[in-house]
Formats: sequence, structure tokens, C-alpha cells
Amino acid sequence: MGGTVSWTQGEGPLVRFAGGFWQELLGQGRTPGAARHHLVLMGQLNRWLAGEGLEAGQLTSAVAGRFLDSRRSAGLRQVPSLATLAPLFGYLRGQRVLPLEQPAVPGSGDELLARYRRHLAGDRGLAATTVGRYERFARRFLAGRASRTGGETGAEDLTAGEVCGYLLGAASRLGTVDSVKREAADLRALLRFLFLDGMAEVDLGAAMPPVAGWRGSRLPAAPGKPEVELLLGACDRTARGWRRDRAILALLGRLGLRCGEVAGLQLADVDWRAGEIVVRAKRRQDRLPLPAEVGEALADYLTAGRPACRCRHVFVTVNAPFRALEPCSVTAVVYRACDRAGLARAGGHRLRHALATEMLRRGGDLTEIAQVLRQSDLGTTSGYAKVDRAALRTVARAWPGTAR
Repeated sequence: MGGTVSWTQGEGPLVRFAGGFWQELLGQGRTPGAARHHLVLMGQLNRWLAGEGLEAGQLTSAVAGRFLDSRRSAGLRQVPSLATLAPLFGYLRGQRVLPLEQPAVPGSGDELLARYRRHLAGDRGLAATTVGRYERFARRFLAGRASRTGGETGAEDLTAGEVCGYLLGAASRLGTVDSVKREAADLRALLRFLFLDGMAEVDLGAAMPPVAGWRGSRLPAAPGKPEVELLLGACDRTARGWRRDRAILALLGRLGLRCGEVAGLQLADVDWRAGEIVVRAKRRQDRLPLPAEVGEALADYLTAGRPACRCRHVFVTVNAPFRALEPCSVTAVVYRACDRAGLARAGGHRLRHALATEMLRRGGDLTEIAQVLRQSDLGTTSGYAKVDRAALRTVARAWPGTAR
């Protein structure tokens, strides 16, 4: 175990956990050298705990901070941060040596956010990605207000004037109407919860002014077929994760999956014998045919590019510890491909739009496009008809008094 890590044969409160921690690190995909580094640090902490007369169950973030301070006081030049001990803390929690999570203090901001999270997931039944988005906004908004007002949670004595002022600031800070609308939606959800939770006397969400913007007033921006082909061929084959990135781009560009659907794809969702994949999103499940190009990219990644790990998601991180990709990481893959192809940055949803518009140009109707994109509302799908400029010109009429 770890070559010549001698402390694992000695005494101390952490000795009995050394073997299991070593196997846990290797199981996460860490190299033996990286695992040995963590084991050496664990040994230093073990000696310090023994000297302080502390048991493993008494290890907390504050105790670990004291340990690191003692290393600095001893004159060591390279002292790791508290984050370096996170794998050890995680392993000890898994062994029930440390509590799984610290209870929130009643009335604190953390407790308020926990209630908000339960409301979004339980009462409103929102998807996990949407819950995460609303919660991140709420944390940022309430923390900023608490620092300005000195309140405990940041929700105390919130007024309509503050809400309007925040929206005006967002309008000047954010670049597009869509971004401001998204910010307003996040804020409205939080304000309505504060009213339901009794933190606000009135529903300030209902009093929020609307963000000016008209549905259907713009043509949707989407890359054309040549740009999509450039993106699909823009993977850097010298990079470690190029096979993974190529498979991700194929799923986005050829099947029109959302970034969250790509991130949530699991190994059991790919039916190689039937040539289908199962896509789960927005409280529905669909089976889609697996085109040859997409299947080849997936097979190449799974056989020659995906690291061996316990994670059951198809797409995992390049570096250990290997874990499932987040939707934002899938978007980052598209951004990097745009940069390499010399194109303006576009998210994964633009590739979805590109697939729809290409189907429309080839004679597909809106019902077929809605089935491929898994959209239940044809009104949403009808927006793609506006990008077929050639067809629009055939029905456009000249302005009175001008030549067409």
C-alpha cells in the first residue's frame, strides 16, 4: 500500500482507516503517486491528532485548520489548503466516522435556502437543474443583501422599491433582454416563496414590473449546416478528452439533445442491440434511434477514451476523481469547439436550433421536428419556421409604393 508509507503500520486514530482510504483513492481513478501524496498528508494529520489527544470522530474543519496552522508555525513553506483534505473528510463521512452533514442553524440563511430547495423540488416539482439554478440565484441575492443590510438571512424587510432597483441594475448590467428576463424569473420565484414561507408580508413577486420584450419579434440565431460540420470536426485530437468531446458534439448536433440530457445520459441508457438511446429530461422519457455517426463516436469514446471508474454516467471528467459532467461543462465543450473552429460562441441549444432548421429546409414539417426535439407544444416549434428566409420571401408582399 503506497510503497513505503510507514505510518500505516504504527499507532494513531487514523491508522485503521489508511487501507480503506488508499483503495478509495485508487477507485476514484487517482494515480498511485497522487494517492500516496494524500496518504502522506493523512499520516501527518494522524501524528498531530495523536499528539493533541483527539480521536478520528473529533476531526472537524476547525480542527483541521488548527493542524494546518501548526504546519505553518513550524516553518514549512508548502502547506496544503483545507480543500486538500476534502477526500479524507469524504471517506470518513462514508465510514460514518464523521457526520454526513452539519445541521443548519434554525433561522440562518442556510436553513432558509434548504426550505426553498424543498419547496422547489417537492411543492413545485421542478427538475434538479432548475432547482439548482433558482437556488444559486437565491444564495447570491440573499448573501449580497445580508452584507449590505446586516440581516441574518438577507430576506428581512425587503421592499418593492428594492426589487425594482435590483431589476433596473440588472437591466444595465446584463447584455440582453433574455438575460434580464431570466434574472427576473429567478427573482420572482424567490419572492413568491418568501411570501408563502411567511418571510414577507406581501407577495412582491406579483408586484414585479414585466421586462419589456415581445415574443416572436426576432429571428432565432442558429449556426448553419457548414458551421455545424466545422464544430463536429473541430475536436483537438492532441487533447486527452477529444473522444469525449466529439461524442458530446455528435449528440448535440445530430440528435438535438439538450446539455442537461447529455450530462444525464447513463451507460444503461444506450441500447446497442436495438440501436437506440433513452433520453430522460423534464419529467419524461423518450427512446431515440442512434444514428451511425453518433453511435461510432460514442463507441470510440467508451472503448478508447473513457476512464475506468465507478460512475455510471456516460460522460465523466477527464481528471480524477472521475465524476459525471455537469450541464455547464457540456456547454463549455461547445464553447471550446467554437473557439477552435473560429466561430462565434454558441451554446448547445444553438445546435438544437440548427438541427430543427435543417430539417425544415429539407421539407420536414413542424410535427416531425417537435417529435425529434421532444417538444409537446407546437407553438414552441413554430418559431423555427421564421429562419427559413427563402420560404418567407415567397409570401412576402412589397411595401406600398415600392418595387419588390
